[in-house]
Amino acid sequence: MTVAKYSAKMVIGALALSASVAAMAKGNLLSDAAHPTAASPRVEKDEGADRSNTGDIVVTASRLDMLGKGTTASEGRITADEVALRPIYRPGQLLETVPGLVVTAHSGEGKASQYLLRGFNLDHGTDFASFLDGMPINRPTNTHGQGYADQNFIMPMLIAGIDFTKGPYHAEVGDFGAVGSAHMRLVDHIPTTLSLSAGTLGDYGVSGGTTIALAPDHRLLLAGEYGHLDGPWTHPDDFDKVNLAARYSQGTTNDGTSLTALYYASKGNLTTDQPRRAVRQGLIDPYGTLDPSDGSRSHRFSLSARFAKPVGDAAIDASAYYIRSDMILWNDFTHYLDDPVNGDQEKQYENRDTAGGRIAYRRSDEWLGRPSVTTIGLQARYDRAYVARLHTKDRVPLSYCSVEGPNGTTQVPAAGGICNADDVTLLDLGGFVENSTDWTPWLRSTIGLREEYYGATDTSRTTGFSGRAHQMLFQPKGSIAIRPFDTTEFYISAGRGFHSDDVRGVFGTVPRQGVPGSAGRTPLLARAVGYEFGLRTNAIRRLAVQFALFRQDFESELAYNADVGQDSASAPSRRVGIELSSQYHPTRWLELNADIAFAKARYRGDLKPFGLTGRFIANAPRSTLSFGALVKDLGPWFGGFQIRNLGPYPLVDGPREPHDPGYTEANLDVGYHLGARTTVQLSIFNMLNTHANASAYYYATRLPGEPDDGVEGYQFHPLEPRSARLRLTETF
Repeated sequence: MTVAKYSAKMVIGALALSASVAAMAKGNLLSDAAHPTAASPRVEKDEGADRSNTGDIVVTASRLDMLGKGTTASEGRITADEVALRPIYRPGQLLETVPGLVVTAHSGEGKASQYLLRGFNLDHGTDFASFLDGMPINRPTNTHGQGYADQNFIMPMLIAGIDFTKGPYHAEVGDFGAVGSAHMRLVDHIPTTLSLSAGTLGDYGVSGGTTIALAPDHRLLLAGEYGHLDGPWTHPDDFDKVNLAARYSQGTTNDGTSLTALYYASKGNLTTDQPRRAVRQGLIDPYGTLDPSDGSRSHRFSLSARFAKPVGDAAIDASAYYIRSDMILWNDFTHYLDDPVNGDQEKQYENRDTAGGRIAYRRSDEWLGRPSVTTIGLQARYDRAYVARLHTKDRVPLSYCSVEGPNGTTQVPAAGGICNADDVTLLDLGGFVENSTDWTPWLRSTIGLREEYYGATDTSRTTGFSGRAHQMLFQPKGSIAIRPFDTTEFYISAGRGFHSDDVRGVFGTVPRQGVPGSAGRTPLLARAVGYEFGLRTNAIRRLAVQFALFRQDFESELAYNADVGQDSASAPSRRVGIELSSQYHPTRWLELNADIAFAKARYRGDLKPFGLTGRFIANAPRSTLSFGALVKDLGPWFGGFQIRNLGPYPLVDGPREPHDPGYTEANLDVGYHLGARTTVQLSIFNMLNTHANASAYYYATRLPGEPDDGVEGYQFHPLEPRSARLRLTETF
């Protein structure tokens, strides 16, 4: 079946299912248990973070109308309505509210989700920057993956909305944001609530919170949650997590202060991607694992503050944060390929301190008699991290490591089983200036400049190596908006961005982190250049449409390295694609929405130094499709439906084949207000019970009795089967 025919069937199916949602009162109703209920009133501060800062923004059910306000066709703002009504299975799927973004997994719940957008396999966050209350979530030079972004510490009940960008066109967005970024905003107030949930995959939890009025316009928000999830796995995840939050706030987003403390702890097992042949040989079932001792542990504590104050025709916005985190992942990707006796499990360990902040001065003025807004800002981030990899069996360190050499893999003695251990420091300073000017009622320009300074040190505890490097990168950006009609606006955008590379690959302290020697040195900052043409229109009553045609080039692609479950620098790359998003409101209580994206991803330039025989990029999807409905205030009923499709993608770098066909998943979320205080919700995930791979790869592994050099083959992590979750919420 062609993509076009399949897409048409999905549209028809989505509309039919949306009609059934509209008739919810007559049927069996379902809702999400993983995020706040639509019954819970909240204070939402959508007046903040408007990049143009001119005029008011019109609120729709799921996204704010950026017509006449946006810098590009592809940026936007997600409202609290969509956060609350959209069905999600795991916290990371909150980011699927960003059009075209798919959030999936290739391991257990204790690991960061996997993100795919605009033909990019963003792994755990390589080129998608995410923030909470101004704090960066991505971790550079992480023990598991560059830009690793674990969202498990987020409590969806506290999210007031999400601002998102795509492409390197926004001067305020720095590292990891060249493909996209998401800034999650926190609420300042929640009612006193208590929620209990239970599901069919061994999941249950309790959450609640309250807001204490300390004085007029001074508030203290307290919230917490505990959750447990086993999943469908033969060896259950047995995943437990605890989240706690305390937030003091005064005033508003544009004129006020806040101080927020967050704590997160989790532990559990992991079922990573497994060889398909192990299932066919009867060694494991589709939800089984060859190494049941794989697992995870994580802790995170953060303290953040924000201050905003108007000063005449200007405004000052400042924030600061401190984050302390540590994590352990036990992974066995290749089984007996490197160590035929004790297996290839490794312990990836990290502890990290991160501190930083941002200050911006924004002034409204006139330039040549025309309204103009100029923003000048400075961002700073400092990371100090210890990252290590140990050779383990059943989570216990062994006395040696497996080392690749010209004559194959050998076992080398290693104290405590420590294969690599590095003390790393990272300093990222970004200064930017951006000006937006309305030259005429129908012509607006936005010009931005950003200068990045990135400095890094790396000291290896295993080799004694010590190195220091720095790099600066100038990033011009610009957009033009043309509005020939009141209901339609066109955009032309261009800009330069970047992502940082793992400094262990830059210095060569971990050889497999870098590119082959003949390809040259891994850059500290890999440049990205993007171009975009698009439009947004409200020409048809009750219908909002956004369209974008884009091209994006990277100086160095971050590619997944299956041998160590990491990503490393690879060849230059290019994406060309289109995106189409729409929201239709046939009635006051119903929204139908669709997000459709297609992309062509290819390596470019001379590929021989990188050992590539073709231009296809592994795990880069050709398309992402999403269709859904949101229902609010239909009497006592509310809910959401979403069907998403991840298109086919090649599994190895170079050739087109082998490939994975992708998958389609439908989730339904419906709730009912039993009274003024009580709400019941029931969610069904994967309601069509699709049997497919949530993620798939193709690389060499070795099972007992197989050849010494292993067998190249499919590795997969299955999509969770149909499941249900019930939540009961009481508001006091």
